[in-house]
Amino acid sequence: MPVEFLGIGGTHDGSETHARSGGVFDKEYTLRLARAHEDFGWDRVLFAYGSGSPDPAQAAAYVATKLDTLQILLAHRPNVSYPTFAAKTFASLDQISGGRLTVHFITGGNDHEQQREGDYLTKDQRYDRTREYIQIVKRAWTSPEPFDHEGEYYRFADFVSDIRPVQQPRPNVSFGGSSPAAYAAGGAEADIYCLWGEPLAQTAEQIEAVAEAAKAAGRTEVPRIQVAFRPIIAPTEELAWEKAYRTVGAIKERTAGGQPLTRRHRLTDPENTGSQRLLEIAERGERFDRALWTPTSAATGGAGNSNALVGTPETVAQALLDYYDLGIDILSARGYDMLGDTIDFGRHVIPIVREEVAKRDAERTATGTPAPDALAVDG
Repeated sequence: MPVEFLGIGGTHDGSETHARSGGVFDKEYTLRLARAHEDFGWDRVLFAYGSGSPDPAQAAAYVATKLDTLQILLAHRPNVSYPTFAAKTFASLDQISGGRLTVHFITGGNDHEQQREGDYLTKDQRYDRTREYIQIVKRAWTSPEPFDHEGEYYRFADFVSDIRPVQQPRPNVSFGGSSPAAYAAGGAEADIYCLWGEPLAQTAEQIEAVAEAAKAAGRTEVPRIQVAFRPIIAPTEELAWEKAYRTVGAIKERTAGGQPLTRRHRLTDPENTGSQRLLEIAERGERFDRALWTPTSAATGGAGNSNALVGTPETVAQALLDYYDLGIDILSARGYDMLGDTIDFGRHVIPIVREEVAKRDAERTATGTPAPDALAVDG
């Protein structure tokens, strides 16, 4: 099966290791970073969401008008707009981009961050709302006739959208989370289910949990699985590990005295299950499998995509192929020097992975062996 690569659509040059050098929305840098992804073999970039961050839909539309092939993954929190309005926004962006949009729905794992924009629901209520929200957006994208809706969180009558997505029947829906409530909502509604990088054994367990949730929802086709890492690569293993320890040192300098890196994530006692899992893994050890390294996650309090893959391009590529062999075909990566690491990863890692995947696919075709299947719901 084909493999895809997701990068980050950053709007400035800051990261966990260093503060940004300019404004929070640097148009020139935003475009330069996106163009580097397009030029060096990446498939799409994520425009992330934060309560105080630039509007990702506007940044995505700006990039979409400047580039020809790079696909967009737009993060969206259901608490910030009504679903009918959001459906029109997404359809408009799909038109602007010529059918290159996927929407990533974020339920929110931090109560205080949600409350910054007026969302006081409990975590389980938020997941229920997200599921209803996605159902409405899907229907708004696809219904040629006006429809009514009366649910737990939304009520409206006689809505029909005049603008439709380019993609038919609709753009893909992406979703993430590591709690039972997340598996239930995403297993029922998502086309793509996103995981943070964990050891292979724990990743396999999460894939099974998503598949079981999809089966429980009555689906016969379930989400494709995406997994995310922070690659740290260098020409030799020794240089890669030196770079890794410098990276953690820089993070620790910035968090000295318990100072959080952003307002979205605190350094200790995270509320969301995904970050709790990352910290539990870090407590068990620093190195797992071929190249997974946890101190970057521990240093950030398990904030989001934070586990690293460390080594030469060949080592990191083989580690990614281990996940591909589990049935994962969307690989998300983001460096700490976003522009430079985007180019290095695209130049040195992506070609190795694509070549090896092509070899695997050719061998399976020749022998009649089925591809690894993260989507199975049997059993």
